[in-house]
Amino acid sequence: MTKVKTGLDVWVEQGFSALKGKRVGAIVNPTSVDSRFRHLADLLAGTAGVKLAALFGPEHGIRGEAQYMVAVGEARDRRTGVPVHSLYGSTFESLSPRQEWLQGLDALVFDIQDVGSRYYTYVYTMALAMKAAAKARVPFYVLDRPNPLNGAAMEGNLVGEGYRSFVGLYALPNRHGMTAGELARLFNVQEGFGCDLTVIPCEGWRRGQFWSDTGLPFISPSPNMPTPDTALVYPGMCLGEGTNVSEGRGTCRPFEQFGAPWVDTDSLLARLAKEDLPGVAFRAVGFTPTFDKYKGESCNGAFIHVTDRQAFLPLRTGVAIFQALHDLGPGKFDWRADAYEFVEDVPAFDLLCGTDQVRRGIEAGWPLDRLMEGFSAQADGFAKQRAPYLLYA
Repeated sequence: MTKVKTGLDVWVEQGFSALKGKRVGAIVNPTSVDSRFRHLADLLAGTAGVKLAALFGPEHGIRGEAQYMVAVGEARDRRTGVPVHSLYGSTFESLSPRQEWLQGLDALVFDIQDVGSRYYTYVYTMALAMKAAAKARVPFYVLDRPNPLNGAAMEGNLVGEGYRSFVGLYALPNRHGMTAGELARLFNVQEGFGCDLTVIPCEGWRRGQFWSDTGLPFISPSPNMPTPDTALVYPGMCLGEGTNVSEGRGTCRPFEQFGAPWVDTDSLLARLAKEDLPGVAFRAVGFTPTFDKYKGESCNGAFIHVTDRQAFLPLRTGVAIFQALHDLGPGKFDWRADAYEFVEDVPAFDLLCGTDQVRRGIEAGWPLDRLMEGFSAQADGFAKQRAPYLLYA
């Protein structure tokens, strides 16, 4: 029996009374299920007095089939028969709902599980949809869900103005410690959306709880986020997308393991041991990705074991890892150079970091503390900034 009720579970108990007599659009993916694993789209389609008029699919699509950075096309949902509009196409403009899609709707509902890291695109899909809904004068509802990394810990710098992208659209730290509903409240005020916003909070969730404390089943919110352990390391290991190091895509444990054919694992483990990183241990690993970087090639690297999730600092750990790989792989390690998340003129690593400080510092040979200088102060400032929008103790 679950200890926590999601916003969807709360609405199921209420019989979707807030939507009675309305034409509804819903932004959904595979995580949009209640405690009995019933999908929101199916529930809305089967509720008397509610007209499910459209579905909207974020990155990876409403049923979660598409890989990262793969455009999702228009379709018709095979279960409900309603049209599916893509909110992840090949241009930045394609990330927002078109005004004609919102015409005739009386409500737009967002119900997707976030993972607590600013790179994850779903909260920006939510924000852009809120902005479009405000323009169309369509009320917007967020069915809230817990932050798997807890809502107390924060880590990292805020995204700088010159580094905004779909993996960092607003000034959030890497690990923000907020739920989607709380972020919606913050965006609506601080970005001036003027959205008619209603958040349906979870019941029974406390800020200090990790996912395993909730009693809720973890449903993979994207193809490379299979477990809560993946989410825990993600605020640091997603930085690998900005390098030529495999972040474990194409394996069963993405982001928890990393490597490349040229990595000297013994030297890597010795280097990381010197950093005295809290709450984490590393072991040598080999893997052969089935797709993405080094597809079909044997890679050497390490596996990340979080030994104390309260002490663990995922961003510091990730920065230390890619600094070590850079220093140990001269002529082999490289930064990703192609366009990333609709931005062509800024290195992907800098977009992910929200600054060029880390990359420039690694290239200049700075120590780890200097690479992250000022980050804690920015996170502390964000803690004060977010306070009015929090929903849970």
